[in-house]
Amino acid sequence: MTETLRCAGRDVARYTIDPDLARDRAPRPYLHPVRTLGGTPVTEVQPADHVHHLGVSVAIAHVATPGRKHNFWGGSTYVRDAGPRMLDNHGHQRHLGWIGRRPGELGHRLAWIGSDGTEPLHEERTVRAVPWNGHWALDLTSVLTNVTDADVTLGSSATNGRAGAGYGGFFWRAPAACTGLAAFTADASGESAVHGSRAPWVALAGTAPDGRDWTLVFRSADGDPWFVRAAEYPGVGQALAWADPVLLPPGSRLTRRVVTLVADGRLTAADARAFAVRTRAPAEMDTGTDRVTTGR
Repeated sequence: MTETLRCAGRDVARYTIDPDLARDRAPRPYLHPVRTLGGTPVTEVQPADHVHHLGVSVAIAHVATPGRKHNFWGGSTYVRDAGPRMLDNHGHQRHLGWIGRRPGELGHRLAWIGSDGTEPLHEERTVRAVPWNGHWALDLTSVLTNVTDADVTLGSSATNGRAGAGYGGFFWRAPAACTGLAAFTADASGESAVHGSRAPWVALAGTAPDGRDWTLVFRSADGDPWFVRAAEYPGVGQALAWADPVLLPPGSRLTRRVVTLVADGRLTAADARAFAVRTRAPAEMDTGTDRVTTGR
């Protein structure tokens, strides 16, 4: 099942709800292709370098309940004092029902199901396509709820001993074939400088194989560090568990929101900042002409 997001009269993203994927990909809903209003694709699915990367998705590498550990990211699991290991612990996300369906807005409920059939988490997710100053923005909100009667721990490779690998949560995989990649914030540039930053926004720019430039500006007020890659592969995401696990007691909820400007051309830091200051959390995005609210 797929749905299409539209903005400014154009199809800008396809949302695959129930992908038929190998279990070690941690099957989950994803957005791909995502395109600029000019038609340039800015996502990739199952690239050769990381076949479990799925366009734009929400994924967590380490989800633990008492006696059980699940991988909802895909690929190998980082084991303390042993390194990455391919384990039979991959979970998947299953669509439970719609909250709302419109051309520029999709909301649904999901169950996060472990390899043993248990459901440690349920999620409510909303994705919106919002016009902004000749471009458009993807507004994604995820609310995770611990539906068990025990604590659920959200972790990462970093919390298991691999420093700097705190990835988990919202993640955007850009195309590997793009060149001229540049990552920057308001006061830093380059992967090493922006990786791990808690800046309110981070940008990734590149050039598609056909020569067209693009820029993505990621804005969040959640305070998580940014996980950024530009050398090995192009990608940006949140790091929910950058150094320490996140504990969710029974019935508790974790809300995260990222608004991503999807722009044609190479934007400057000043351009990116102009977008970021218009983006408010947790409930609103001021587009300069329209205001969109999440209803939460």
